[in-house]
Amino acid sequence: MARNVVAVYPGTFDPITLGHEDVVRRATQLFDRVIVAVAAGHHKKTLFDLQERIDMVREAVRAYPQVEVESFSGLLRDFVVSRGAKAMVRGLRAVTDFDYEFQLAGMNRSLMPEVETVFLTPSDRYQFISSTFVREIAMLGGETDKFVSEEVHACLQCKVRSLQPPAA
Repeated sequence: MARNVVAVYPGTFDPITLGHEDVVRRATQLFDRVIVAVAAGHHKKTLFDLQERIDMVREAVRAYPQVEVESFSGLLRDFVVSRGAKAMVRGLRAVTDFDYEFQLAGMNRSLMPEVETVFLTPSDRYQFISSTFVREIAMLGGETDKFVSEEVHACLQCKVRSLQPPAA
């Protein structure tokens, strides 16, 4: 029996890191179709606007034909259900992520009992990377090329330059 199991990997992806990319790669090995759902981020102040984040994610996942990139706002539940997804992918980096993710999975199970939450861990070399750290390092003039793809690194450098006041 042929199945077309769809999974949604939601996040702000501000910016997408090598750890996120590794989770996407792992998800493509488990699911027929993966939708990377880029959150509008109404509850967070993002460095990149929504279209910039979508563009960076699309570039990062272009090697995977079974991966689609879409934006969403509002309840994640509505997005997941409307796409017919049977799973939601969440990345776990460390024990500190687990408590929040466990609570979130419970809430999501209550809102959409037909959708399973699947936790994937990135490769060891990416487990310490977070978008928050990458943004902070970039804003303070540090090198981010070990944590993000070449394309994202270039976007970060351009964004940081655009936010700096002109030299007097």
